Amino acid sequence: MNSNASRPVPPADTGSALRNWVSDTLLRLIQAERRIDPFIRPAFDAVLRDPLARLTTALINAQRSNEGLKIAEERLLPGEEEFVDSIIESFRQQSAKLWKPGGVERGGNTKTQGIVRAEFIVHDGLPEKLRRGIFAQPKTYKAWVRFSGPGPYITPDIDDVGFMSISVKLMGVPGPKLMEEEKFTQDMFGVSPPTFVTPDVRANAQLQVESVKNAQIFYFFNLHRPHVLDAIMQGLWTKTQSSPFEAPYFSCVPYLHGEGQAMQYSFWPKSKKRTPIPRLPLRPPDDYLRNAMVASLQAGDVELDVRVQLQTDSHLMPIENASVLWPERLSPRVSVATLRILRQTFDSPAQMDFAKRLSYNPWHSIAEHRPLGNQSRARRRMYFELSQLRHQMNAVPHFEPTGDETFV
Repeated sequence: MNSNASRPVPPADTGSALRNWVSDTLLRLIQAERRIDPFIRPAFDAVLRDPLARLTTALINAQRSNEGLKIAEERLLPGEEEFVDSIIESFRQQSAKLWKPGGVERGGNTKTQGIVRAEFIVHDGLPEKLRRGIFAQPKTYKAWVRFSGPGPYITPDIDDVGFMSISVKLMGVPGPKLMEEEKFTQDMFGVSPPTFVTPDVRANAQLQVESVKNAQIFYFFNLHRPHVLDAIMQGLWTKTQSSPFEAPYFSCVPYLHGEGQAMQYSFWPKSKKRTPIPRLPLRPPDDYLRNAMVASLQAGDVELDVRVQLQTDSHLMPIENASVLWPERLSPRVSVATLRILRQTFDSPAQMDFAKRLSYNPWHSIAEHRPLGNQSRARRRMYFELSQLRHQMNAVPHFEPTGDETFV
């Protein structure tokens, strides 16, 4: 069986019939809303989304204390390693429930919409403070770019939770790397909401416990440790997507941008085109997002604008809390590169399977762009151990690409 084939979300398994019913019913309501979302979302986004995002961010910040950190300064979270242990164990449990050996998929960003060949073109004439690391000089890097659904399930596109992710692997990047398993790559990540679903690894561990039960809604809404504001922020940005090429993607977590500077980066579609979603409000094809990618790349190249936002306020643009939206009034997003996805055919079985061979990890990085914050520190071990598990279970060794790979 094709492990990347769409299938329904498993029912909740909380041990309580009532909680199962609540979780499954709320999921069905969200899925129903996805059928009408495109008819109301443009007006909502134009009028309400940004003001509500600013209000939600202000409410989140009102609950935080100013720790007086410096720009790009990190601070360990108490119990951080134990929370990472819990996250990894939850992913292991869920993987054992969802997949069989030979068909194990990633625990997050699970459904591969496509993996495509691209160029990452660093702009000439950048301001001096932005000329750091891979942006130090004009240069073009080969790249493999994976677009994916949210996970941990592989569902029909209309039934997912409404956000997408991008994983970019640059090749031919010189210099020592923070992880030695790859020598010449720099990995970059983004999701379509501008803030991460959890503020820190403590909350992430809580989310993954509920995820094992297929009842993630109880992470956001519970009497013990609710995350209502995070649910609102995610809800402002999750929606029925039209194409992986037609949404912005945000790093959500910070990275160094040379010594003494921190940044977040983002990817923005250059085209304003929006692909009609077929059959709505009836049911679209299960893989309509991949179909939209195929049609776009049959017509020509696709370009995304790569932007960097420098940290200028250590409290309002925090390192250790990924649920806070960094305000553009304090630091605008500046265009630094173009991600050009070349016209191509990418949906052959061989090229789709190629995605399973690759490991993406933010610590595949030069020191100038070291990942920052507790979520990023967790990713080093979490992504590495879960990638090892996936490759072992699938009997597929780790592979570092060069960008010269070809497929039949």
